[in-house]
Amino acid sequence: MTNNSLFAYIQDVYAPVDDERTDSELSVIGEIPKDISGAYVQNNPNPQFPPQGLYHWFDGDGMIHGVQLHEGSATYRNRYVQTKGFVEEEEKKASLWKGILEPFDPSSKRPFDKDTANTDLIFHNGQLLATWWLSGQPYAVDPVTFETKGAEDFGGTLGDMTIAAHPKLDPRTGELIVFGYNPYKRPYLTGGVISKDGLVTHRADLNCPIPSLFHDIAITPNYTIFLDLPMFWDVERLKQGKRRVRFDRERPARFGVMPRYDDGKDCQWFTLPSCYIYHTINAHEERDDQGNIVVVMTACRIENPLPQCDHDEEPAIPRLFFLRLHPYLYEFRFNLGTGEASQHQLDDAPTEFPRINDDYIGVKSKWAYHPRVAKEKTLLFDGFIKYNTQTGENEHVVYGEGRIGGETVFVPRPNAQGEDDGYITTFVRDRRKERSELVIYDAQTLSLAAQVVIPRRVPFGFHAHWAPN
Repeated sequence: MTNNSLFAYIQDVYAPVDDERTDSELSVIGEIPKDISGAYVQNNPNPQFPPQGLYHWFDGDGMIHGVQLHEGSATYRNRYVQTKGFVEEEEKKASLWKGILEPFDPSSKRPFDKDTANTDLIFHNGQLLATWWLSGQPYAVDPVTFETKGAEDFGGTLGDMTIAAHPKLDPRTGELIVFGYNPYKRPYLTGGVISKDGLVTHRADLNCPIPSLFHDIAITPNYTIFLDLPMFWDVERLKQGKRRVRFDRERPARFGVMPRYDDGKDCQWFTLPSCYIYHTINAHEERDDQGNIVVVMTACRIENPLPQCDHDEEPAIPRLFFLRLHPYLYEFRFNLGTGEASQHQLDDAPTEFPRINDDYIGVKSKWAYHPRVAKEKTLLFDGFIKYNTQTGENEHVVYGEGRIGGETVFVPRPNAQGEDDGYITTFVRDRRKERSELVIYDAQTLSLAAQVVIPRRVPFGFHAHWAPN
């Protein structure tokens, strides 16, 4: 693979595939646990046509890769997310949008950016929803066939709201807590609640002075935590049709804690030293000695996301074009009574794409599973770390030479007896054998139970989910 960062994220393990296929009765090394029934699914950027100009990893059309497991057997499928932009380009047999590294026409009446729904997946109200990092309209996908059902407007209740990647499903109420953002006009950040039946019931407009690069939220049973961080879009450049991201080390990081059903007016803002956070892990509520509510959040924090030196001076720290990817596990505390905020680092291993047992989202949890950032020039994972997020204690799993993993997903065992009673699943790409596998680990012992061999290369992608049968 060339070291030129302009091409790195479309070659090697990132290179797109050019077909959709279904392969059943996959061969297995080891044995698939009989109590697993569902699908591990991952959303990947996979451009349908050669890009116009420079290609950014975030530009590619959404493609879902997944392995369906049932009674010890496995079936692989991959399907494009048939967004409106994808269908339009398919009809024209050419790329019609430029990527985020290229200028755009601010006077155009068509969308400046193609909503690719290429970033995240979440299972809600009986269907998979594919969402986009730049905030758009979710696309409903059949959780078994991966065929696109269409753009989801939640029974006409979505209105002009957009939804970004990383909504949070409350496992106790079935509600989907969402956020959206718009770098081009106010309000730059909105929040919302979608009922378990798929209707938007609440909306909040947040008071954010500039269009930050929003990417994730966290929830508790009563609050939503918004991250307004000092990496932001240059407004003047946007007016000129140019996308420029800046990071202000003098501007504090803001964290908004808002009652779930509020309209944004009662959001309480906390400040901490400047940083950036791509992904949160979890949050919960507790009380201090005076009875004040304290919201505790864990996340992967980056001190400075923009590099200050040439890449050759930091060859073991991956970069995504202008972004430096070196995040660490942190705990944050926000005291709603005193207004005080604090943070402290729990470990010194760089990790990203963290996941927990989704049944514990919003309440106090103990275990998290973090892909471990490899010492390479681009973002790759060479293993994962099981963390005790209360103490920082951890155990590493290494995939082995030439093997690159993806986002890990926790699959609970039926009638589980504890938080970590289940399995860890992920795609692993074997560079030496030019093949991919779905690997299954016991989450308690971290022993490898099965390697499901996929008869094709699955590109390194973004976020994954577990869709139960």
